[in-house]
Amino acid sequence: MVQPLQLFGSARRPILASAEAAFWGLKSIKGSCHNFCTAIFKDVTYKELKNLLSSKKIMLIDVREPWEIVEYGKIPGSVNIPLGEVGKALQMNPKDFKEKYNEVKPSKSDSLVFSCLAGVRSKKALDTAVSLGFNSAQHYAGGWKEWATYEFSEKKHGN
Repeated sequence: MVQPLQLFGSARRPILASAEAAFWGLKSIKGSCHNFCTAIFKDVTYKELKNLLSSKKIMLIDVREPWEIVEYGKIPGSVNIPLGEVGKALQMNPKDFKEKYNEVKPSKSDSLVFSCLAGVRSKKALDTAVSLGFNSAQHYAGGWKEWATYEFSEKKHGN
């Protein structure tokens, strides 16, 4: 009877080498997933966002459509880059980015916070940014709805 390893003979080494390469490939994917997954869960609260905006240490990117901002308003200091443009925008050259969005293009090490109406699109934008290497990206899950609720209630109460 032929043993399985004898069957492959000299082909055994390439097969084992391929299996080892696949294993290391999985380990590197796991490492990337770890970085990717930890970045995804960096949600910013309303108070944290207020502090970050006043410190001017972040770029807040509102990924809603322009008509939504016109109709409902925006968080002061935010830059509108609709969700469908986020990937392309983050890969633009700095001159084109400045021309289109009237802001300095963020570097991969800059702190970004994405927002939208209620957190769904900003989460997608965050996933896109992290996949492009923007590892200091976060998202404001409460979005415009939460922001407006807090802001209008603070103004009512005179805070």
